[in-house]
Amino acid sequence: MDASTTWSQDERDARALRRRGWTLALLTIAYFFSFMDRQILAILLEAIKADLKLSDTQLGLLSGLIFALFYATLGLPIARLADRSSRSNIIAISLAVWSGMTALCGLAQNFTHLMLARIGVGIGEAGFGPPSQSIIADLYPPEKRASAMAIYSLGVLLGGGLGIVIGGFVAHSYGWRAAMMVVGLPGILLAIIMKLFVVEPRRGLSDGQAPAAPADAPAMGLWKGIATLWHNRAAFHLVAAITITSLVGYAVTGWGPSYMQRSLGMSMLDVSKYVALPAAFVAGFSAMIGGWFCDRAAKSKGIYAQSFVVMIMKLVAFPFALGFYFVDNLVLALGSYFVAAIFAGAYIGPTYAMIQHLAPLRLRATWAALTLLSTSLLGLGVGPFAVGQVSDMLRPTYGAESLRWAMFSVAMLTPWGIFHYWRAGVLMKRQEAAA
Repeated sequence: MDASTTWSQDERDARALRRRGWTLALLTIAYFFSFMDRQILAILLEAIKADLKLSDTQLGLLSGLIFALFYATLGLPIARLADRSSRSNIIAISLAVWSGMTALCGLAQNFTHLMLARIGVGIGEAGFGPPSQSIIADLYPPEKRASAMAIYSLGVLLGGGLGIVIGGFVAHSYGWRAAMMVVGLPGILLAIIMKLFVVEPRRGLSDGQAPAAPADAPAMGLWKGIATLWHNRAAFHLVAAITITSLVGYAVTGWGPSYMQRSLGMSMLDVSKYVALPAAFVAGFSAMIGGWFCDRAAKSKGIYAQSFVVMIMKLVAFPFALGFYFVDNLVLALGSYFVAAIFAGAYIGPTYAMIQHLAPLRLRATWAALTLLSTSLLGLGVGPFAVGQVSDMLRPTYGAESLRWAMFSVAMLTPWGIFHYWRAGVLMKRQEAAA
């Protein structure tokens, strides 16, 4: 018998809090693998296009919509399971599935093979995000949650960037198929480590204003869970904000390397060495500083202030993001790209933290899944696909520059997302004042 089954609840709580740093670290590493496996396609698009004779629309489908449909739609039922059962077990199984399917992408011989493998990656990753966010919210109190979520979001920023770096170097020497296998197979070993070491905390453990939920407490029904998010207008605006921001972000990460190769004259290896790696660390720095500022703002003003901090950072980043598409000079274009990245990466952790703060205790995984449903279907699904379609439509007029204008058109949605962050902050301030 496992000795932990004989521990009292207080002993289990103490153990969970004592090991929360290790749990957060392992979840962040798994998130790193998730985005590395997901975004490696970005640096490989041109090589895959030449090998399998694909169009930009097909590449956009592989980068976004096909993956997102299964990732988003399966995320909700898995999240409901996570609100009722062991989240750590779900995470370990999901990690093993998506890692194996990423490696199988390297065996694809045509569009259909690659599509099926990408569907497998989406199915595996569907079980990771919601239970991970739920665990972090239970391990960290509200005043520390934005920083914890910012650390967790490093997986997105470093995984996407280093996936491009690793993919570019391996593909340059051994081909795109080997790159897929190199990033996929190690995740299976990580899944075993996750199963052994990730702590399963009691729900609501770190919420000082509400009693921790016992393990056998009944969970709300799915439709009631959806209704609670819909009727919380602050949460609704936060989901809208992160969805629009993600749409623009996925368009940049999915097509940015191709744009740099087509319009800025860079090679695949140059993008990996001189852009992807430093951009990953710049974005990681942005996430950490953003989380720190948001927690500071929450302590002095209230949780609502975090939404205004994110809004300000997005406002500062926006003109530099546009400069990336308007400047033909390579140095100036990349300079604009990096300045935008300093501020643009700060939104992920604080937004997840605010949504988890607003969510009922037994619906945290469900609310996270609903958020990922929106960001995946509309952000990841529509963003890269829309850029690919618009690029193909503009090709007769703009030729090789069609991708530049397609990406610019999507970037112009940014002010809409900024509005929703402002509105969420206003509504949260009213809620906190009335509490």
